[in-house]
Amino acid sequence: MASAIRYEISHVSRYLYASPARGCIMSLCLKPSDELGQRLLRFELTTAPQGPVNSETDYFGNTRHVLNIHREHEALEITALSTSETAAAPPSASLGADAWEEMRSWSESFAYWDFTHPSALARPSSALGDFVDRTDIRPAGDPLEALTRLSDTLHRIFEYVPGVTSADSPIDHVLETGQGVCQDYTHVMIAIARSWGVPARYVSGYVPLDSGSTALVSASHAWVECLLPGLGWIGFDPTNGRMSGESHVRVAVGRDYQDVAPTRGVLLGGGDSRLEVEVRMRPVETPTQEWV
Repeated sequence: MASAIRYEISHVSRYLYASPARGCIMSLCLKPSDELGQRLLRFELTTAPQGPVNSETDYFGNTRHVLNIHREHEALEITALSTSETAAAPPSASLGADAWEEMRSWSESFAYWDFTHPSALARPSSALGDFVDRTDIRPAGDPLEALTRLSDTLHRIFEYVPGVTSADSPIDHVLETGQGVCQDYTHVMIAIARSWGVPARYVSGYVPLDSGSTALVSASHAWVECLLPGLGWIGFDPTNGRMSGESHVRVAVGRDYQDVAPTRGVLLGGGDSRLEVEVRMRPVETPTQEWV
């Protein structure tokens, strides 16, 4: 059994325009998931100015909201409030070396195709090949242990430096400079895991920066989930050098960042725009019940 932790999360996105915009259409991927060791207890989405919002489920099973604003506005503020309980525990089982063959057979399966083949931001390159050779990262022994070593290696080698890359940056930048943020760590691990024949997907969500009563983080977090025989989807957080667990609140999954961007859309007019994001994640009283 695993004890649950409850979090209240506020995610505010502010678009500031150089001149009034005539309208916009936005795709919002902000609702935490309700599966795999996580319960969604509350979700509220508001915008200023207000506009019609429609909910839909995308190809990967994520909940998206489509916002339409058809009048002039000078700024747009999107606020997502949620309460989630998490009770994920790292796996304790080990896998034999024969698990590699089972996973490699999945590469030709339609069900896992998107997570076993290259995607726009997680693909092979000469820089990736040089990095693998230089660090001698190999798929040897128990797959769970090999993936854990990979995550730990990226955590040790890379330096977390905000602002040196963007969410859509190719992995070559972090591979060549050794500097990046969570999206970069995640894309590199996904690219290497897929080259080993392991289904790997990008996870967007939240994680507290500290254990205080209130944690302030600058944006969403990202980590990796790999599909392992008999264990299911297992999370690895190379940015923080640990497995994902009860402190990680999952929002969406996809091939890479492009599939799960929190906000994305089309603006009519407005000139140059600037995005400000503020995420607050606060642990609240832990429920007394335990999950089975």
